[in-house]
Amino acid sequence: MACLVCIDTSAVGINQWCGKFSHISYPGLNWVCWPFQTVASVSTKVMPIDVTTQTKTKDNVTLTVRSSIQVSVDPAKADQYYFRLSNPHLQVTAHVDDCIRSALPALNLDEAFESKESMANDIKATVGTSMEPYGLIVHKALVTDMQADPSVLAAMNEINASRRQRDAAVERAEAEKILAVKAAEAEAEAKELSGIGVAKMRQAIMAGFKGSIDSMSKECGLEPREIVHMVLVTQYLDVLKDFAQSGKATMVIPHGPSAVSDMETQVRNGFMQASMLGPNTMQ
Repeated sequence: MACLVCIDTSAVGINQWCGKFSHISYPGLNWVCWPFQTVASVSTKVMPIDVTTQTKTKDNVTLTVRSSIQVSVDPAKADQYYFRLSNPHLQVTAHVDDCIRSALPALNLDEAFESKESMANDIKATVGTSMEPYGLIVHKALVTDMQADPSVLAAMNEINASRRQRDAAVERAEAEKILAVKAAEAEAEAKELSGIGVAKMRQAIMAGFKGSIDSMSKECGLEPREIVHMVLVTQYLDVLKDFAQSGKATMVIPHGPSAVSDMETQVRNGFMQASMLGPNTMQ
């Protein structure tokens, strides 16, 4: 008895005549001679096959690798898929496990995480070549996740934290070094400028003394030594006056009616001793 069979767009039909494969029926309306002829539908949609693989790396770290293989049935080889495969999921899983377990043991943990893309390409090539005779097409292989043991992850995080702390310490040390160098340069420049200022101040004082001595010598007829004595006494009295007016500190010095004469005598003796020392004696 002739019957009509509709094949869906996303499938093909496996025709059998009395149990023997006859031909492949494609989407649309198909005639069959029932009960001698039967049609079995085979989907050609893309199917994800999720695989979880446990393996070890070169540095003896246990990894759990999750991958997803996107496969579909080749319409032209649907008969091979239908008659030769009993459990496509297990077949694909076995090939994925073999590929991953042959690649990861040659890599350490860091290299394993860096090689996800190349590993996915290897899985696609290996599984695609192995499953092609059975009518399966591998469209995409994805390594979706890699998980190490929690203790290993904690150790890795600690190592990364220590490395970052070490880098931060180096950067802080470099910054402190730069600050110290700049501070030393600033101090050196400040001392240089201070020395220049002191030298100019002393030159101005000497020029003022010279002008005062010349003026008093001409107008008063005093000797230079007498003028120096008088200037020193005057400066001594000015210092005592300024110190008393400041009121910020206390200084105890011997002072009496003869203090000025004593200081003048000491200055005079100093000049006399200096004049008595000749150039040869100074050397």
